[in-house]
Amino acid sequence: MATSRLNTTRARTEWLKSFSATLGFDFCGIARAAFLDEDAYRLEAWLNKGFHGKMAYMENHFDKRLDPTLLVPGAQSVVTLMLNYYPEEQQVTDGPKISKYAYGMDYHEVIRQKLNRLFEEMKTVIGDISGRGFVDSAPVLERSWARKSGLGWVGKNGNLINKKAGSFFFIATLITDVAFDYDDPYAKDYCGSCTRCLDACPTDAIVSPAVIDGSKCISYLTIELRDELLPQEFSGKMDNWMFGCDACQDVCPWNRFSTPHSTPEFSPVPAIFNFSSADWEMMTEDIFRNLLRNSPVKRTKWKGIQRNLKFIRSRESGSR
Repeated sequence: MATSRLNTTRARTEWLKSFSATLGFDFCGIARAAFLDEDAYRLEAWLNKGFHGKMAYMENHFDKRLDPTLLVPGAQSVVTLMLNYYPEEQQVTDGPKISKYAYGMDYHEVIRQKLNRLFEEMKTVIGDISGRGFVDSAPVLERSWARKSGLGWVGKNGNLINKKAGSFFFIATLITDVAFDYDDPYAKDYCGSCTRCLDACPTDAIVSPAVIDGSKCISYLTIELRDELLPQEFSGKMDNWMFGCDACQDVCPWNRFSTPHSTPEFSPVPAIFNFSSADWEMMTEDIFRNLLRNSPVKRTKWKGIQRNLKFIRSRESGSR
């Protein structure tokens, strides 16, 4: 049963945003749970064009991606939480490049702990409620909900951009059957006529503003694609990226407002800053598992890293 101090939507909203900040989240926005009409056509068209590549899971649970009440029966609110991961230091080694989000500990574990703590506290101070938290773990359109929660707009590079802080953020979602005061959707697109991200994409994966051919994205090729060999058509286009890619974010003018994160768990693994290409190539599978056991890089596995290294180095040696 709800406590007297949180028996209004305003009181619950103020508490939620305040407590999420104490957990380290940089932004918290809340939208009314409803069917995502605008996204239905875009998602269907994207899938029909095969832009999801071999990510077959993207074809599953179409309705659940659009209707939060299918994930949480009786859902009233979708809470979006954003956590900064922009690093204070960046790679200066001549080794292969790794996306900034993977410098430190696996964000899934870090954010999941925060979400669990948040929801447990919600049940304590609000009462008998239901809900589920998600961090890339369910069919949820995180960026759409972030926009509906007033936290930013989806830029031409497909990333959620916050006008005050850029795009280097993890996005988490909490769907619950509790009502709150809802934020106004972010209605304006501040990308304007800028095309820096489109121009900078090494593989031309941004086919039009906010439409990404995932099958061409370096992040997909180096992480999601499980084939033994990478497609030959991308030879010489990987720009030395071994795991993920930040090209479209690095050139975005709005990321001039990015500031270093304050999450200790995201402190860089020394190997990522210090290892050369030769160090990575000589790494055994046992060392890889031990050294990167808490890193997002482990997702590609040792064989995937070796595959990626061989591919991006093939151009230098003049052979495949």
